[in-house]
Amino acid sequence: MKNLLAIEWLKIKSYKTFWILAGFFALLLPLWNYGISNGVMKIGGGNINLISQAYSFAYVWQNIGFWTSIFVAFISILTIIITTNEYQFRTNRQNVIDGWTRLDFYHGKWQIVLLLSLLTTLYVFIVGVGFGLAYGSTSGFPGKIEYLFYIWVLSLNYYSFSLLLAILFKRSGITIGIFFLYCMIIEAIVSKFVNWRLDTKAGNFMPLQCSDELLPFPILDIIKAMAKMQDTINPNYYVGASFVWITLYYFIGRKKLMASDCKFAV
Repeated sequence: MKNLLAIEWLKIKSYKTFWILAGFFALLLPLWNYGISNGVMKIGGGNINLISQAYSFAYVWQNIGFWTSIFVAFISILTIIITTNEYQFRTNRQNVIDGWTRLDFYHGKWQIVLLLSLLTTLYVFIVGVGFGLAYGSTSGFPGKIEYLFYIWVLSLNYYSFSLLLAILFKRSGITIGIFFLYCMIIEAIVSKFVNWRLDTKAGNFMPLQCSDELLPFPILDIIKAMAKMQDTINPNYYVGASFVWITLYYFIGRKKLMASDCKFAV
């Protein structure tokens, strides 16, 4: 299994698109948060720097986690491209010639997804520590560190969903379009309609929404905490739902791949 990951790394380490998209994520996440951290929100007649408070260790993981849930789109696109390239350039067929099975090919991509989610979480941790120290003190460390786990769950959910779409549609342009169509329009509309129509929060448990619910808009979260308001759904339910969906992605993609011919024909 370790050999599969090493081979996958050899495929992408010289791929410019990999470094460009990863670079966008690595650069924009801290820059965006730096820009926001200099803002001041006025409440009543006084100045209460909720923005700065959001970057202390008390809230830094929720805050950076929320923006991470947006910027993971770069790595999701990367996951789609490095997978669909295997079909478009027929390198998957070379894998067969070299003695790989279809499951080797599939598990190699899943290892990339797992690695990318872990690296995303590690990078967010580094960025979060930097902001936490800048706007607080070491006495507040680690703060609500469980949100770092939620970041890992969310990134794994997004990347594995992207991998499934790439396996199903095989073309980068089509797959990226479907990814954004689903994330930005379809799921948003359907989840809100379900919540409204059934007067429940069932729509929150849709594939990607369940992970998004783990990292709500940070300022709103602070206001809720100040007003002593609590969400009615335990985050553990969203974590469980996320892993259920991730498991489904794996088995759906595996079934699709095993049903194809041995050369993974498009």
